[in-house]
Amino acid sequence: MKSHFTLLALLCLAISASAQEVMTLPYQHKETKSIKKYDIKEVSKIPYHYDVENTGAKYSAPVLPSVDELPVVKSLPDPLEWSNGKGRVTKFSDWARRRSEIAHEIQHYEIGEKPAVSKEQVKARMSGDTLIVDVTVGDSTITLSSVITYPLTGKAPYPLLIGSSRVSLPGELFLDRPIAFMNFNERQVNGYSQFRGNTDRTTYPFVHLYPHLIDNGAYSEWAWGFSRLIDGLQQLGPKVTKIDTDRIAVNGCSYAGKMALFCGAFDERVSLVIAQEPGGGGAAAWRVSRTMEGVEDLDHTDYHWFKESLKEHFHEDNVYKLPYDHHELVAMICPRAVLLLGNPDYKWLADESMRQSYEAARTVWDSFGIGDRIDCSIVGGHPHCQLPESQYDIVRKYIDKFLIK
Repeated sequence: MKSHFTLLALLCLAISASAQEVMTLPYQHKETKSIKKYDIKEVSKIPYHYDVENTGAKYSAPVLPSVDELPVVKSLPDPLEWSNGKGRVTKFSDWARRRSEIAHEIQHYEIGEKPAVSKEQVKARMSGDTLIVDVTVGDSTITLSSVITYPLTGKAPYPLLIGSSRVSLPGELFLDRPIAFMNFNERQVNGYSQFRGNTDRTTYPFVHLYPHLIDNGAYSEWAWGFSRLIDGLQQLGPKVTKIDTDRIAVNGCSYAGKMALFCGAFDERVSLVIAQEPGGGGAAAWRVSRTMEGVEDLDHTDYHWFKESLKEHFHEDNVYKLPYDHHELVAMICPRAVLLLGNPDYKWLADESMRQSYEAARTVWDSFGIGDRIDCSIVGGHPHCQLPESQYDIVRKYIDKFLIK
């Protein structure tokens, strides 16, 4: 099994003085001679995105022990250590395999399988400015659609910002930027939203395609549907869609902030993830949230989002048996860019947990010399999901650097 290690996590940005006091879980980035040092020339060759959904598709799953076989580990796991505990990633070319291990673990223990789809199973078309994608599995087909809103400035093909449910960032950030928009309508996949909607999984379009995955959590299904929209864009190409599929970002807030993380983590064609106030089950580490009161932790979340077996097996102190944590969900985005946005005025968001998770995750980017591709900003004094002007600059910085380029 993986070994773990210790050191206090550092602050990403100051949290208000009234923030809840919480135990800082041990975590240390192993400074070891086995980690290759990357010079500027080598760093410049590390991609900002890929043209395939999963570069690790060729790798088999690691051993996935039963809960009874998993050890109790209270510190945050080393995201660079192989699942079998036999060494660590030593160079960037190893990362795709390590990322694949994390993806297998998260699907197995937490959200359920995100099934692969071949190009032949996807048929896309445009109707005016609406992208329509038919996905066929066996004898069943579901249809996803989304309206593309094009900018009034710049020239096609345009970079694209996809809203998970909706774009949660203020419109004024984009008035002078040549960025197109579209929203991923998650209800086209499973008919459920935040604490409401259809809870009968047998009626979900996704389950019609994959009846054996009826126990999946919504976040695997939503990530699957999100990827099918990108399949459609790639299939039609920029001359038809006016979209540059080399420049795609995803953004959402609250439950949709979690959705943005899962969608971006599980699709490497996304260049930039902006997760706004994602709360527990998003960037926050389950282990850290266990030490806090009044937050969304593994015992207090919506189990339409996750596999019910997650709570059954890892409730209360069993959370320390998880062989991964959500800093590794964040790390799956590497080498692509991610910006985490928090709001400490809402205790249940567990932003201190997100901060510690961020510090642990960024060691992956730092190890490859690309620490400028991840950041975290936690600022209070504003309503939930309403970005304050004090965070505009960091959002613009990430949009300009990793989406517009």
